[in-house]
Amino acid sequence: MSVAAELPRFGGFADLVFDAQACFRAVMGAMANPGRIASFAIAPDAPRRLAPALAAAALTLIDQDTPVFLDQVLTTDSEIAAYLSFHAGCRFVDEPSLAAFALIGDPVHCPDLARFAQGTLEYPDRSTTLLLQVESLGTEPELRLAGPGIEGVRSFAAAPLPAGFREQLGANRARFPQGVDLLLFCGDRLAGLPRSTRLEA
Repeated sequence: MSVAAELPRFGGFADLVFDAQACFRAVMGAMANPGRIASFAIAPDAPRRLAPALAAAALTLIDQDTPVFLDQVLTTDSEIAAYLSFHAGCRFVDEPSLAAFALIGDPVHCPDLARFAQGTLEYPDRSTTLLLQVESLGTEPELRLAGPGIEGVRSFAAAPLPAGFREQLGANRARFPQGVDLLLFCGDRLAGLPRSTRLEA
């Protein structure tokens, strides 16, 4: 994927260190408490097509050592690639299995979770983390989640979701400790679905 050499029009974090630290804590909290919807007030200056929470997480998690996959919706806005390239120093890949992070602006047409890097038994961390931008968190369709970080069962909902998401999430859990982790973003809110999360009937 080619990225224009011109500087992006968007400045990123207002306070790089403070904002990145706060965002990192929010992301770690979301992954430690699967399905719990959280919000934070950090809204970096970013391209319009990126939700504030997604933009903040991308600037926090991505660096020059992380290959990034952008789905077709996000690649149509050249400012997004230029923005990430300038602020994070990352490179882009066209193949999902090569990505450390994948930004998905159209969850319905997200590649199958099995197509992304799954890690290995020796190095399960060498997998893809997917950052999905959704239109709603906390509405239908509802999923019942269980596993580490959840006391009993937790109800969770987001839309839109990838086709066959329930089956894909179940297959992802079956590959544990391999598999991918997911972060979902809507406006200033986020929720995590780590690979250890399982679905209840």
